[in-house]
Amino acid sequence: MASNVLRDARRIVVKVGSSLVTNEGRGLDENAIGEWCRQLAALVQGDASGRREVIMVSSGAIAEGMKRLGWATRPKEVHELQAAAAVGQMGLAQMYETKLREQGLGSAQVLLTHADLADRERYLNARSTLLTLLQLGVLPVINENDTVVNDEIKFGDNDTLGALVANLVEADALVILTDQKGLYTADPRKDPAAQFVHEARAGEPALETMAGGAGSSIGRGGMITKILAAKRAAGSGASTVIAWGRERDVLLRLAQGEAIGTLLVAQTAKTQARKQWMADHLQLRGAVLVDAGAVAKLQGEGKSLLPIGMTAVEGEFSRGDVIAVRDSTGREIARGLANYASAEARLLCRKPSGEFEQLLGYAAEPEMVHRDNLVLSHT
Repeated sequence: MASNVLRDARRIVVKVGSSLVTNEGRGLDENAIGEWCRQLAALVQGDASGRREVIMVSSGAIAEGMKRLGWATRPKEVHELQAAAAVGQMGLAQMYETKLREQGLGSAQVLLTHADLADRERYLNARSTLLTLLQLGVLPVINENDTVVNDEIKFGDNDTLGALVANLVEADALVILTDQKGLYTADPRKDPAAQFVHEARAGEPALETMAGGAGSSIGRGGMITKILAAKRAAGSGASTVIAWGRERDVLLRLAQGEAIGTLLVAQTAKTQARKQWMADHLQLRGAVLVDAGAVAKLQGEGKSLLPIGMTAVEGEFSRGDVIAVRDSTGREIARGLANYASAEARLLCRKPSGEFEQLLGYAAEPEMVHRDNLVLSHT
């Protein structure tokens, strides 16, 4: 049953670590990146099991920048780390673009910070961009925007970023490619009795004890950040595989259901996790009132909420806030994430999408609440 987790996954986030991407800091490993890109393209372009949507989260910008600048040791000053990231990002993006283009696949560079995913409006903007790229058949290559962050830059953050991206796009699975075969019960370099963990439940406290500390001098994350990333990804229903990145055809074999590396299984179904979060959201920022036609569309046909069916807006809220959807009697029939702030929503009531640009000065989503971001109330 566990082998079906990756075989059945339609949307996958793949994260690859710095030591793999840069061949332990010696510079971008063209052959290795080429191999991953070949596999990524095969997943996107489809096989007998169908097409997949894939996002790559790649470390390596700082390590590549250090190599290009001739620095043998990792600097400690934040501004030097930022400079290394800026230099290395050029080569990293160019390498992925070249290798994916050779496979007939378009790519896009997306730089994110944790702040982008903490702010609800920026969160929704990032989500919309990534989902649009996937619909266009373009493979997003994501890295943390290390050139602008203020806190100390840690390579292990990209494990967390991979999990956040999995949550962001509601991925079915997160694959973390590393320089280890997977998780052991103890450090196999120090403990000959260490046992390999083939499968476990994501979030089990014992896993964090097993994981220990940081790994190589190039990638600072170590196994512990991967275990914590799997725990975070499981919150939105995504299972995680931790596997050796140089395993032959590792992505393709995982997608075929082969058991490789350590599988950390999410205990909550993807749709259940997301809808439960919205259903339990207590801090409703406001509400929109809708007519009988909109109620019928939402409850009877599972449609998105369009502004043309809205009659009034209550409260003050921002794009990305959770709001209630109420019928003419004030009864809550649904709740979900608002695509428009309350001031904009008031302008859009009873208006068709063709008039949005004239009213707002820009063209955005046609829905007030997309059906993927909406859960019906049980009343």
